[in-house]
Order: sequence, then C-alpha cells, then structure tokens
Amino acid sequence: QVQLVESGGGLVQAGGSLRLSCEASGNIFSIASMGWYRQAPGKQRELVAAITSGNSTNYADSVKGRFTISRDNAKNSVHLQMNSLKAEDTAVYYCHAILTRTGGLYGFNQWGQGTQVTVSS
Repeated sequence: QVQLVESGGGLVQAGGSLRLSCEASGNIFSIASMGWYRQAPGKQRELVAAITSGNSTNYADSVKGRFTISRDNAKNSVHLQMNSLKAEDTAVYYCHAILTRTGGLYGFNQWGQGTQVTVSS
C-alpha cells in the first residue's frame, strides 16, 4: 500500500506565506515525479507545480515567481513554498506522485487526501 500524506495548509492573509509538505510512504520502488495540484470550488483541478527525480520543475503561470517546489528524494517528500499569496490561491491542494511499487512493472498516479489553503483578502 502507498500513501501520500500532506501537511501545512491553513488560513493566511493575502501577501503571507505557507509551506506545504507531502511524504510518500509504503512499498515504493521509485518516484518519477511529485507535485501539487489544486481545486477551487466550482473549478477543475489544475497543476500548480511539479518536480521530477532529476529536479526539473514545471509551474503554472499563475504561481511563477511566487511558489517554489522542492524535493527530498531520500525521504520521498516534496514541499511547496508559497509566498505572496493571493485570494485566488484559495483551494484544496493535492499532493500527486507518479511512482512504481516494489516489484511493479508500471508507474501509476497516487494522490493525497488534500489540504485546504485559504487566503483572506
């Protein structure tokens, strides 16, 4: 069994900062990519940022220059430092990983349970 456990969400004023963390645990052989998606009420889930095992990163245009994604391969964890937060960043943030189980042949998508980020204006 594989799990992604998130932490660090909460309520912050506009202009403030939050740091999200996610750790993968279980029967994991490798993790190709880890990242964060978000879903605001009435909207589709969207990619926020992702990072590969080789530390290549990808950011949504709306967060470039404000958010920074980082990864600790030894701990199977990923972090999202969010600065200069805006009201429009309010959403449930989901950790995501593309990983392969020990003994598995193919990678698959794994999701965390989600953590609420609320930015008050």
